[in-house]
Amino acid sequence: MLTLYPTITQTRAAFAWDIPARFNIGVDCCDRVAANAPDSPAIIDARTGCVTSFAQLRGLSNQLAHALSGLAGQGDRIGVLLPQRVETAAAHIAILKMGAISIPLFKLFGPDALRHRLGAAGAKVVITDAQGAALLEQLRGDLPDLVRVVSVDDDFADFVAGQPQVFTPCDTSPDDPAILIFTSGTTGPPKGALLGHRVLLGHLPGVEMSHNGFPQSGDVIWTPADWAWIGGLLDVLLPALHHGVPVVASRFDRFSADAAYDVIRTYRVRNTFLPPTALKIMRQSDPPEGIALRSVASGGETLGAELIAWGQRVLGCTINEFYGQTECNMIVSSCAAIAPAEPGVMGFAVPGHDVQIIDAAGAPCAAGQEGDIAVRQPDPVMFLRYWNDPVATAAKFRAGWLLTGDRGVVTPSGRIKFVGRDDDVISSAGYRIGPAEIEDCLLSHPAVQMAGVVGQPDDLRGQIIVAFVQLAAGHAATDDLSEALRHHVRTNLAAHDTPRHIRFVGSLPMTTTGKLIRAELRRRCAGS
Repeated sequence: MLTLYPTITQTRAAFAWDIPARFNIGVDCCDRVAANAPDSPAIIDARTGCVTSFAQLRGLSNQLAHALSGLAGQGDRIGVLLPQRVETAAAHIAILKMGAISIPLFKLFGPDALRHRLGAAGAKVVITDAQGAALLEQLRGDLPDLVRVVSVDDDFADFVAGQPQVFTPCDTSPDDPAILIFTSGTTGPPKGALLGHRVLLGHLPGVEMSHNGFPQSGDVIWTPADWAWIGGLLDVLLPALHHGVPVVASRFDRFSADAAYDVIRTYRVRNTFLPPTALKIMRQSDPPEGIALRSVASGGETLGAELIAWGQRVLGCTINEFYGQTECNMIVSSCAAIAPAEPGVMGFAVPGHDVQIIDAAGAPCAAGQEGDIAVRQPDPVMFLRYWNDPVATAAKFRAGWLLTGDRGVVTPSGRIKFVGRDDDVISSAGYRIGPAEIEDCLLSHPAVQMAGVVGQPDDLRGQIIVAFVQLAAGHAATDDLSEALRHHVRTNLAAHDTPRHIRFVGSLPMTTTGKLIRAELRRRCAGS
């Protein structure tokens, strides 16, 4: 467990990994806690108010593990196509106890997305609900490895009925495969990132740092991020269960600020991971009385001064920004308990992770010099490999470093600042320009709800800057507003950062994890 000291240097010096020779995520997150605190709440269902204890979660997951063992074994892949609910947690835990590989699947996936993931993985079983079962029935002919679909709305109760509530878990090592998560596909077709059981241990210091020391007495955690994504599953659900902290499960048909505030108030949530998109939506509404957050973590897009100031003013705490990706997550974080936030800067390398800015030869860059954000091998949080893709796996590494595909610089304070993805950085008239800083500047204007910035090819300058702007309620797209936004950037940043064109749009293209798809904006520019 990470102990916070007055400085990041002291905190880092005091930390050391403790990776046991044998480790199983399911046992650690459920059975271990249930043995010590069986009646402690594990999952709180926000829709029903039902509270599931760790003992109940252990019993249900053991019954499910027995039932699944008749269909799959160690190393087999099992899909979980469910929203946030207790059966989702039980399914992941059961699969992990079996030594099988869990495939988290997003409930809003369409047929093509499911066909790709389940087909590529060779999944043998999928646990889902009635809606998911109906969709999978249409795909059965394309999924020859799929032998059973179990629906929590139909045959789940019969499937586990009569099964023992005691199960002997598979004896797994930290490097044995545990979870197969397909990347969000911002730069191409989703690839399956295979994660070992050690991935949970690798996440813990980053989770603990981003929540200003976690857990603390009375902590209750919630995120709107679906548990099908690494942000929901490994930034919130599994680390919280590891620490015995209750997790609120909520299922929104559509995210809204009012619904989010209601969950936080009703269930006395003290800790939350809110993606930047959620924060931007919540910023448009005033929270009700009774909100008592202790920590707010966010990641996926860089936060600007406006969002951080709003969090301090309205939510009552500094939003701690963290950074990572499916292949190597929670490796950089800010922590208000150690040092004040630097708006536009992601934070420090989390203790235990050697994160550097490196050049093309793999050598660390000097402070202020732009380079590739990279993580030194080995690292407990690092993925094992891409599923059935050794070429892509090899391309992910350079001279003993995992390449994130992102560009950054080290600031004078020793923090890491995100510049942009390799293919997001704009080169205009000799300047290398990161889109995130311009987007943050635009977001500080009251007329802007969301913004996306890309480079458009230009014969003279190489690229020109184009900003796509989604307006806040009550504002209309006009030439005067376009010029006002350009003036706002020019005044607050620099002339060379000023968008040449402002394009007003009804919405911006996002991945299902809430990340801006700048590649789609570049395609729109190319087609205009």
